[in-house]
Amino acid sequence: MRETTKKLTLSAMFIAIGMVLPFFTGQIPAIGKMLLPMHIPVFLCGLICGWQYGLVVGLVLPLMRSVVVGMPVLFPTAVAMAFELATYGFVSGLLYGRSRWQCVIALYRAILAAMITGRAVWGLAQIALLGLSGGNFTWQAFMAGAFFNAIPGIIIQLILLPTIMVALHRTGLVPFHKTQPMPENAE
Repeated sequence: MRETTKKLTLSAMFIAIGMVLPFFTGQIPAIGKMLLPMHIPVFLCGLICGWQYGLVVGLVLPLMRSVVVGMPVLFPTAVAMAFELATYGFVSGLLYGRSRWQCVIALYRAILAAMITGRAVWGLAQIALLGLSGGNFTWQAFMAGAFFNAIPGIIIQLILLPTIMVALHRTGLVPFHKTQPMPENAE
């Protein structure tokens, strides 16, 4: 019960951070889109609280921010981002949580796998959403939106997320651990 309360509280904190963080980069929309500020709290939620919480925070955050602040635009941007960020929280939390050793290498594996999967899900969501509204989503638009325009944000995430997790480990708040192998005769 206490662990659930802690994870719910942290998830609420990550939603609050995700609501506020884009204000620091959003004054210049071109830069804000490149830095991907909402992605960071979703990744942290998945890594710290687990895939269930990361999935929900990723799903709720862009939709809530769209309704409350008006950015990102609800359709198709926030809806597609909801699928993308939910995938980030789910994949990073699942892979990191199931890693035999939770360390920097496991962090990078989880983050990179989540980035690739999340961007693929975003592309599929864009195809579906724009198809419903009579638009189209080209391969060039996918590559630009998912990778080329996002390079600064990807670099920031690859530096910042492990740095935060290592700092949390050093303070003892979120320690790395090794899973002990089960004895062969234990059931």
